[in-house]
Amino acid sequence: MPEFGVMLATFLGASVEWVEAFTIVLAVSLSIGWPRAVTASAAALALLAVMTIAGTAVLAAIPNLVWAQGVIGVFLIFFGLRWLGKAMARSAGLKALHDEAAEFATLRANTQKADFRAAWSIAFNGTLLEGLEVWLIVVALGVHTHHTKSAAAAALAALVMVGVVGAALRRPLARVPENAIKFIVGAVLLAFGTFWVLEALGYAWPFGEAALPVLAGFYLLGGLLLTILLKPGAAARS
Repeated sequence: MPEFGVMLATFLGASVEWVEAFTIVLAVSLSIGWPRAVTASAAALALLAVMTIAGTAVLAAIPNLVWAQGVIGVFLIFFGLRWLGKAMARSAGLKALHDEAAEFATLRANTQKADFRAAWSIAFNGTLLEGLEVWLIVVALGVHTHHTKSAAAAALAALVMVGVVGAALRRPLARVPENAIKFIVGAVLLAFGTFWVLEALGYAWPFGEAALPVLAGFYLLGGLLLTILLKPGAAARS
């Protein structure tokens, strides 16, 4: 896959996760202050950076990446299905849209009742859990395409963008089109996962990596079609 495609997919996916992490850190900051909340988040980011470097080094040291490619592909399929499935359910009206403002209010109420250690832990764990999904995207897309540095740079750029905008607004980033982004990135991750798993099993894709955009388009169009069919009243209209 072209380097730009890897960077775009990583940037979009990371942006969604960093927005959710920022919401958690912002809520905690109102309880223990910005410096302490940011310290907790920075500690989680440092751990993620170490994991990225270690994971990349381990995979790069393996002479035959076929089995690793298959394992990563399976994870990407599950990951992509989860994102695409949630996006479809929300678009069809079967599941409520993710409300950053409501999540912020809930977290703020919880952290106000918590002591310092609990609030610090919420910021650390929240950033770490959201960041783990970013870590998976960076390692999975970067290593096999040999664009790890570009993927990591895209994830870092997304982090900086969310941090700067969020710090300037000092409120939840509720206007980010999270569901649309998850729909697109979910289809892309499914495409990569399918491509790598079948390739690891010995299947030779026609036109090589040029099949990736076709797969992504297939999952995206299929998801849109299923969304229309899943909407309440769709069966009656048909």
